[in-house]
Amino acid sequence: MEREDIVRSLLESKETDSENKLRNDEFIDEHVLASRNHNGKKEMKIKIIEISDEVAPSAWKLGNRVKIDKILITIKHVEEQKTEESEFDIKAIEKEIAEKRHYSSSNRWVPTTDIKNGYIVRTRHTPLISDAMALDYLVF
Repeated sequence: MEREDIVRSLLESKETDSENKLRNDEFIDEHVLASRNHNGKKEMKIKIIEISDEVAPSAWKLGNRVKIDKILITIKHVEEQKTEESEFDIKAIEKEIAEKRHYSSSNRWVPTTDIKNGYIVRTRHTPLISDAMALDYLVF
């Protein structure tokens, strides 16, 4: 499978009607995608908007990975049932923090197995948003 096909399949969300039944491998539990803050009052989901064309180094060692450029973060306030959405250019934020603070703690390389229907699983949320949180673009 070529790189473009892999990227396209990762970003496509599988739409289903009530008439269509999901196969077991298509079902994604919401708990896998949503991370919560320390007191459980907010939930966050991260959807991929743009992936870099850069080829991952050492794919034989670290597996198939893609480099994320832009994401859409959706934060749901559980008690008020309000949602906030914001688009983040992770590439630009990483560059900005490297210039201002001389370091970057983000890791934009995400294994393809950690992407489900265009969303990133919750275990990868912190490495992706760490620079945005350090610059106070995001408070979670």
